[in-house]
Amino acid sequence: MSEIKQKSEIRIEVGLDSEKVPVSIAWASSDNPNGAELEEAKAMLISFFSKDHLDTAKIDLWTKDMQVNEMDRFMFQTLRGLADTYYKSTQNTKLARAMQQFVQYFGEETEVIPKQK
Repeated sequence: MSEIKQKSEIRIEVGLDSEKVPVSIAWASSDNPNGAELEEAKAMLISFFSKDHLDTAKIDLWTKDMQVNEMDRFMFQTLRGLADTYYKSTQNTKLARAMQQFVQYFGEETEVIPKQK
């Protein structure tokens, strides 16, 4: 294992209403070049892959005021990023291309991007 040279901390604050539904989400990173001030968000998706259990733990939250069109855009951008990350980490061109095709379809169907002719 490599020696740790530096540590970074990510802080997340979630404000809940009386029914424990998120009404606010804010995050900050200790090594953010723009400062460590909390930044507001409307949604977050976090996944951790367990070293020991080889399983994924997920935290998916969005605020009550997140609109459907905003969720469509958020999911489109997330899926696009996942396809890119998959390719960078595996170099599997065939599957990465298939993922990108789905992302294109998703974006067009949700009208996040214009339909290609």
